[in-house]
Amino acid sequence: MAPSWTHLIRFIAEEDGQIHYGNIDAKKYPDVGLSILNREKVGAQLIQGSAFDGSTTNKILHVATLLSPIGTEEVPIVRCMGLNYRDHAREANMPIPDVPVLFIKPRTTINGPYPAKINVPKIAQDGSSDYEAELSFILSKSGRDIPESEAMDYVLGYTCSNDVSARTQQFKNSQWCFSKGFDGSCPLGPVLVSPCAIPDPHKLQIQAIHNEQVVQDSNTGEMIFTIAQIISFLSQGTTLERGTVIMTGTGPGIGAMRDPKIVLKHEDDMRVKIENIGTLVNKVYYE
Repeated sequence: MAPSWTHLIRFIAEEDGQIHYGNIDAKKYPDVGLSILNREKVGAQLIQGSAFDGSTTNKILHVATLLSPIGTEEVPIVRCMGLNYRDHAREANMPIPDVPVLFIKPRTTINGPYPAKINVPKIAQDGSSDYEAELSFILSKSGRDIPESEAMDYVLGYTCSNDVSARTQQFKNSQWCFSKGFDGSCPLGPVLVSPCAIPDPHKLQIQAIHNEQVVQDSNTGEMIFTIAQIISFLSQGTTLERGTVIMTGTGPGIGAMRDPKIVLKHEDDMRVKIENIGTLVNKVYYE
């Protein structure tokens, strides 16, 4: 049975100090990330059960702290697409790949929206900490050898994400898992939007905004491999488990390729904004 929510948030409630799932009214809170940043009082319908099978009730609880839409304990792994935007490939002067480029982040990278911060560890405090605005989705059920024709049935919902990267470490090695796998380097949020509210995820404007400057501005229509193709490809001979987060790649404008380059610095304001989802807001914190 499909869950009854359309715009799911995970939050600590003012009323009881506990973690809950809730469904928000997207007409009332079209960008819940900015609503929280602006200290608006945000109410949500309590969801009884999990994000995967929960039922939306009429009970309203109010957000004290907004969390990532899915908890670390429910994420087996984060699978990520590299070089999956045509405009980014052109920017990097790299050929269009024939098959999806995959790397992984451990689940310890999962982070939330504001007030959560992007923690930059000492190893990345060398002028190489970077951002990547990405559309991510979460799998609703486990599957293996999934045909493209059935792949979209495995999507629980869509959210904003930031593939925070340490470029010095990345360029030292052909394997990217270490340089992109630091604790908290995968902020997600502010909301998880059901596929029924986003019928075509390949027609969404996606932006990265650094200290109020738009530094990435693309569209998910630039994806080289569609979401169905990604799921089908990754599931070949491989069980994709429920709760897996899949990051779909980024467009042009990453800090390392700009002139002058942009680096995430302590106290910077970093945002990812995606049409029909909202704005993922984080401050940067140097550990």
